[in-house]
Amino acid sequence: MFNEQQLREEMCQVGADLFTRGYTTGTAGNISARLEDGWLITPTDACLGHLHPERIAKVSLGGEWVSGDKPSKTLLLHRQIYDNNPEACGVVHTHSTHLVQLTLSGVWQRDAILPPLTPYQVMKVGRIPLIDYQRPGHPDVAQQVAVLATSVRGVMLERLGPVIWGASVSHASFALEELEETARLWLGCSPKPAALPEAAVQALCEHFRTRW
Repeated sequence: MFNEQQLREEMCQVGADLFTRGYTTGTAGNISARLEDGWLITPTDACLGHLHPERIAKVSLGGEWVSGDKPSKTLLLHRQIYDNNPEACGVVHTHSTHLVQLTLSGVWQRDAILPPLTPYQVMKVGRIPLIDYQRPGHPDVAQQVAVLATSVRGVMLERLGPVIWGASVSHASFALEELEETARLWLGCSPKPAALPEAAVQALCEHFRTRW
């Protein structure tokens, strides 16, 4: 279990990795981590590629801003995930290009924006549902995500980007990267490839103790 300073440093490293790889640009996106006495979350309008450990916002369990710069406006969304899924210890949200493009051109299904195409997508990400567009930080989105917090590993916000949670900030980031690359593969294929057979998906879920 990381201490608070290590979590701050992990958030900065993950933010820099996502920024360098082009999964986020400008001041888009946010990252948070669970603490025993609250949460850490990136500041509002912060560039994920240039985070400073001491400037990351700390918020108490009661939602009070304790230290650091002003918390991201998506704090309520992150809190709903943590409150409803005790296994979630890190949340990552980006405006990843191919995933946003997918919502503009049309997702595969509302309850699964992409078909099961690759084994690692099934193993590491799973089924990702679509959340209809609302302005950034809208409380209705947080309420919808709260209901889904334990049944999936993330959601896709229409026209905004993915919100992925996991056992750590790094685990959430790895899953997000896998999802973005799967979207890039899907959008680049013409004609579109068939999904993995249902039996293959079931075998992956059983062997790797995951779910679709």
